[in-house]
Order: sequence, then structure tokens, then C-alpha cells
Amino acid sequence: MSPSKSTIIFGTTFLITSLAFSSQIAARLDVTTYGAEPDGETDSTEAFLRTWKDACGDKSGAVTVLVPDGTYLIKPVTFRGPCKSSIFFNITGTLVAPLSYKDLGNSGYWILFIKVSDISIYGGTLDARAAGFWACRQSGKSCPVGARSLTFNWANNVSISSLTSINSQVTHLVINRCKNVTVTNVNVIAPDESPNTDGIHVQMSNNVSISDSSMQTGDDCVSIGPGTYNLNMSNIRCGPGHGISIGSLGRDLNEDGVENVTLSNAIFTGSQNGVRIKSWAWPSTGFVRNVIFQNIVMKNAKNPIIIDQNYCPDNKGCPNQTSGVQISDVAYINIRGTSAKARAIILDCSPSSPCFGIHLEDIDLKYMDAAVFSSCKNIANVTGGVVQQNSCL
Repeated sequence: MSPSKSTIIFGTTFLITSLAFSSQIAARLDVTTYGAEPDGETDSTEAFLRTWKDACGDKSGAVTVLVPDGTYLIKPVTFRGPCKSSIFFNITGTLVAPLSYKDLGNSGYWILFIKVSDISIYGGTLDARAAGFWACRQSGKSCPVGARSLTFNWANNVSISSLTSINSQVTHLVINRCKNVTVTNVNVIAPDESPNTDGIHVQMSNNVSISDSSMQTGDDCVSIGPGTYNLNMSNIRCGPGHGISIGSLGRDLNEDGVENVTLSNAIFTGSQNGVRIKSWAWPSTGFVRNVIFQNIVMKNAKNPIIIDQNYCPDNKGCPNQTSGVQISDVAYINIRGTSAKARAIILDCSPSSPCFGIHLEDIDLKYMDAAVFSSCKNIANVTGGVVQQNSCL
């Protein structure tokens, strides 16, 4: 997507070049002219689909879809490509899901973009109103699978900025089988105890950037699945939540790996974990390599640094097995702050696939004003600089 047609990125600031837009965009489609009602009660799903049909079929080269102020009720909806022009969603209003969680059904998604290239989403709020769904899950009743609020499948050249997502049933934003995705200035909010409400999940995708964003969730702030390559995260605020996790990996025997992941300039506040790599205790062809976690502040995080290759919830299906996921060349640099537990570093690697190339440098973590300690298993090779705690390495 050329800068003249869409959002231009300079560092952490998104600028819209109005002159370029005014000269190149032949179509500006307002969802209200297609029948969308901003009253929060009228079903506007079909109006959004009619708008999308015209936008996707427009041949002018660049199209803006306008979602004005107001609240729009949207049921599960799929925006399908490929389209003939780049599309820019300019959202100033709020999209809400139906009040009854059952209305999102078992599709697994609320808003889905599929096989779309050159798509930008700017602004707006998504409110999945999932309190009823969480209550169902916690009651032990039979419930739907849960809907992800915003999903991109097989999409290329995607830009998402200045978006707020609240109260998703499960994961807020999914990036699946995509290339060249930029996420910036996104706020994700869900209650601390809401189950499986990951902030952003990335899998089978490459060249993804996530920056200047805040995640307050009931699960991982960012979760990174198999087949993720070239992921850069910076200026991330996480907490509450389960931290930033690579994995869980190794669920399948034949699985793609994770490679070239960087997290820099992050703050974790009251999170269950800080930076985590986890894999199932099963045989697998998966791997994790070339990962950098640097310039990170921990504020009362429970497990600031953790590798867990014995992930086996409820000890079902994998006791007495070991992980085949190979973890190598992982660097932890300049990680400081406070831990909620005395054991702040856990490197629990697989006996059948020991970790190697682990690098720790300038680690300074405290628990109640005292040095923390670490535990290590099956580490084949470690390098490092100053590590200010009682280290097992």
C-alpha cells in the first residue's frame, strides 16, 4: 500500500495526508447512507455489508468507508476480498455486538476480514459486550466456543491504528496467515478474570509490527503462535494479563516454528507473567529461535522471565512426555523492576531438546527489596553480563 493512499507512519505517529486523500480517493462511502442506524439497537449488519460490497468493487484505486459518531449494532459479519482498490475504514463511532452472547453463535468470530489486501482501519471502538458469555463459561454450563472480536485471515498490507477493543468474548484481535501488518496505538481492555481474552494473537504470519499499545486482559497481552516470522513489538504496556507469550507451541507433531521476534521498551504491571515461552510436553518439529526481549520494566510481575516446556494443563494427555520444540538464541537484555515472587526467573527446558544460546544481560529484579533467585533445567549453553540475583546459571 503506497503512503499516498493510506496511513503514513513516522515513528509512533500516524498521519493522514488529507491532500493526498482528497486528490486520489474517488469514493467516500458513509454506512449511514446505506441504512446503518447509529442508535445502538437497530441491526446494521446488512447496511455494513452493502457498503462493503460497493467499496470492494470500486475501481478508483482508493476508497474510504466512513463510520460516523454513534453506536452501531453489528451481528457476525464477514468482509471478503479480494477487492479492486485499497480500502480505508475511518471509524469515529462504536460497534457493539448483540447483548445476548448466543447471537454471536459458534462461528468463532464477530468481525472477520478475509483475503483482503491494502486495508486500513483507523479509530473507533469495538465492544463485544461479553459479560454474559464469561458468566456462562465460569458457570460450567454448555456455552458457545466464543467469538474473536476482530480477525484478519489471509490478508496482506494491513494497518490498524487508534482502535479500542473492549470486552471481547475471547481474543480481541487475531492476525492469521497475513503478511505486512502494522498495529499501533491500539487499546485492549477486558476484566482481569475474563477467560481467554488475549489481546492480540499472531500466527502463521510474517512482517508484523505492534507498537505504542496497551493491553489489559484476562489472558496473554500478546500471544504468538506457530509460523510467526519477523514480529517486532515496541512500546507495549501489559497488565493485568498473562504477559507476552510465545506459545503455547508443540500441540501438533508437525508444526511450523517461530523466528525473529523482538520485544523492546515494554512495561508489565501486575501481570501473571512477563516474557514467556511455553510449549506442550509432546513431541514436535516446532522451534523458537532468534528472539530478543530488551529494555523492559517489571512492576510486581509474578514470573518476569519464564521458559516452560512442560506445559500440560490439568496433566491431561502429556504426563511423562517431553517437548520436542527446540528453543535457541534467546536474549534477555536490560530487564529491571520488581517480581511478585522470590523466584523471578524460571528456565524449565526440555530434557529431550535442551535450550541453547540463552543470553542474559543487565538483569536487575527485586522481590521485597531483596535479590530474587532463579531455577534452571536442561540449559545447554548460557552467556551473559551482569545478572543481579542469585542465579542458577
